[in-house]
Amino acid sequence: MLATKFARSLSMIRSETPLRDDQIMRIAPSIFAEDKHTSRSERYTYIPTSIVLERLRKEGFSPFMACQSKPRDASKREHTKHMLRLRHASQIASQEANEIVLLNSHDGTSSYQMLAGKFRFVCANGLVFGDTMNDVRIRHKGDIVDNVIEGAFRVLDDFDLVDSQIDGMKSLTLSDGAQRAFARSALALKYDTDIAPAPVSEQQILAPKRPADQGNDIWSTFNRVQEHMIDGGLRGRNATGRRMETRPVTGIDQNIKLNRALWVLAEEMRKLMA
Repeated sequence: MLATKFARSLSMIRSETPLRDDQIMRIAPSIFAEDKHTSRSERYTYIPTSIVLERLRKEGFSPFMACQSKPRDASKREHTKHMLRLRHASQIASQEANEIVLLNSHDGTSSYQMLAGKFRFVCANGLVFGDTMNDVRIRHKGDIVDNVIEGAFRVLDDFDLVDSQIDGMKSLTLSDGAQRAFARSALALKYDTDIAPAPVSEQQILAPKRPADQGNDIWSTFNRVQEHMIDGGLRGRNATGRRMETRPVTGIDQNIKLNRALWVLAEEMRKLMA
């Protein structure tokens, strides 16, 4: 199945099978930019993300998701920030798949950056792991392609630690009060609750969308909260009391930031409970 989404700040495509270049090109042309943006100096080493993707494929990594941001400056559309989520042949699972999240741009807004991620098939939702993982950042200088390949395998090695942390979260049950505390902290990550109450309640973001997420362990709680916070669509009231619906988080930077913060919150709770 192929899913394509267009939002105010993001174009995205995800598939159950590896994406082809022509599918990626329609949504994220900046991955195939023919040259760096004119704002970059001669010291900027230009290697298109498509060349890196070609090498990653040869190493067993396949893209299952691609997106790019929508810059305010239309002249940067062919060079703007983009993201690929790739799975290695050894990491594809039935219910959850470990993914390498690759970020880049050709307009100076991003270096090559790689993070650990996980895709949950049950809710078609992509998670990104936080500060417990070592981000791999590679500047646009020197031997970029080989450095990115090496970085991809470094992230791949981190999945053993990620899986053990998730197993720990699944083994620890939260009381109702602890779940509400987690949800309250999560709302504070997205909304400035020091100024005004969050537009939705703790109970709303703790509510399961499907039977698979009804558990009271940390991992189930985290996934319910994460999905509601990222996807939006909950009815609530704004600071003036007017009815509204929460918006999905569509920007690449905002999505990564919130995903990582929620993971750190869940991981810290795991440590406390353990």
